[in-house]
Amino acid sequence: MKKKILYGLFTISLNFLFINVTSQDIALPAPDKTGGKPLMQALSERQSVRAFTKENLSQQQLSDLLWAGWGINRLEDKKRTAPSARNVQEIDVYVALPSGLYLYMAESHILKQIHNRDIRAVTGTQDFVAGAPLNIIYVADLGKMGKKEGDVIKESDLLSSYANTGFIAQNVYLYCASANLGCVIRGMVPKDKLAPEMGLRSNQVIILSQTVGVPLKN
Repeated sequence: MKKKILYGLFTISLNFLFINVTSQDIALPAPDKTGGKPLMQALSERQSVRAFTKENLSQQQLSDLLWAGWGINRLEDKKRTAPSARNVQEIDVYVALPSGLYLYMAESHILKQIHNRDIRAVTGTQDFVAGAPLNIIYVADLGKMGKKEGDVIKESDLLSSYANTGFIAQNVYLYCASANLGCVIRGMVPKDKLAPEMGLRSNQVIILSQTVGVPLKN
């Protein structure tokens, strides 16, 4: 029995060492599903904010925000907090932080690092995006809808992705209202510059971006 306990502690120690030394991914804490303001109050306080402090979001805030926006709320079916047409779940949520670019992996609830460059300034054309602590980029992976690299992508191919992104973005708005954070959805995105910075394929399309942070008080 003692050997099993020692082996377990040794394995945990190795895993901890491996995660912290060789991985730049962010393992998010479990989302807090009990806090926040009542829904009707959050709806009443929902608004767009374009002025933010330099204060970074905590890992708990990141966890709660991403789960609220596009997390898995029915584990057995891998279904999400927001709907998607035919349950294709083609929207990928990328997160631009000062420490780099990450992809939200809902099943494991981690932020997988794509690279360590700060590309916040490229996520929009407005001045405030570069200094805000978090910029979310919503990307439609049309490979999940049968589009191959090099295929022509028409506006009609993106209709459901526009709607699906709207559902996720509204969840983020409501979370922010509930957690006293500010956010704004943005269509002013230099997609031709941003897509290469993100390393996207030709069948991945940037839909919108959303800036999140602590509101700057007047």
